[in-house]
Amino acid sequence: MAEPFREPPMWFHAPPRPTRVPMPPAEASRPAVDLVVDGKAVSVPAGATLLDACAKLGLDIPTICQHPNMTPVNVCRVCVVELEGARTLVPSCSRVAESGMKVSTNSDRVRASRRMVLELLASSVDLSTAPDIQRRCAEYGARPERHGSPEPASPEGERDQRVPGHHHLPEPGIARRVAQPVKIDNDLYVRDYSKCVLCYKCVQACGDEAQNTFAISVAGRGFDARISTENAVPLTDSACVYCGNCIGVCPTGALMFKSEHDMRQAGTWDESAQKQTDTICGYCGVGCTLTLHVQDNTIVKVTSPADREITHGNLCIKGRFGYQSVQNKA
Repeated sequence: MAEPFREPPMWFHAPPRPTRVPMPPAEASRPAVDLVVDGKAVSVPAGATLLDACAKLGLDIPTICQHPNMTPVNVCRVCVVELEGARTLVPSCSRVAESGMKVSTNSDRVRASRRMVLELLASSVDLSTAPDIQRRCAEYGARPERHGSPEPASPEGERDQRVPGHHHLPEPGIARRVAQPVKIDNDLYVRDYSKCVLCYKCVQACGDEAQNTFAISVAGRGFDARISTENAVPLTDSACVYCGNCIGVCPTGALMFKSEHDMRQAGTWDESAQKQTDTICGYCGVGCTLTLHVQDNTIVKVTSPADREITHGNLCIKGRFGYQSVQNKA
């Protein structure tokens, strides 16, 4: 009599379902680097910057172009510190800490350099919506008025047409400015380059640091340098996808929600009366954190925390500007 058919034993058994979310692999430990900052010994992991070492000691170092989620570009030069043995002041945001370094963060030379940079910025740029930079100007005694009376604003589009290498000496006693009309070419955000300090963060956010759209870049040279779309076309004709990540990193209000711009023009914008509430975007399943800024029971703008692992402060057009559908009562 033939043997009854028997199924062969399973050669593979599925693992049991996890009872909790798997944790990422542990980061490899980095050797410590010992240095001295303002006479105090501090130890930081290898690869950390001087700014990281200062932060560990609780030192308040001014920054403008630095962002925790971006590569340092070293353009604002207000974070410079004095390094023993170095010929020049060094930018703390990018200079990697090394063993045996002796750093001074508040010497006369450092303060004079920061004051000069802040004076030049304040004499040429509208800092009315940049309270942090205003506070630094007061802290370091910057006197932008000593550079002369501000020159008149440029006509609309005039700065966009300037050609590198063609410069004219300014009139004596006149401080050159980047003042120009506000660019309003869409219903989502405005560009007021009278307030731009060329920190490059918007270019990074639009480029390979976040969005990879490359709709904007730096055009021109010297004092004529400016943020521009390709051939200075309006945003509506550019590669912009209106994610608004450039707004999220702008430190001066040069890039601003149109809702905020309109309320400021009407004199109704009041941050002290606004309430911030975190929620999760419901447009897709990624789970981006939204911070709703609410004034008079109306959402006036949306941001995202820079310390969230999912978004790192970045959103898409739906997450940043889609809040308007919530208030559409028609």
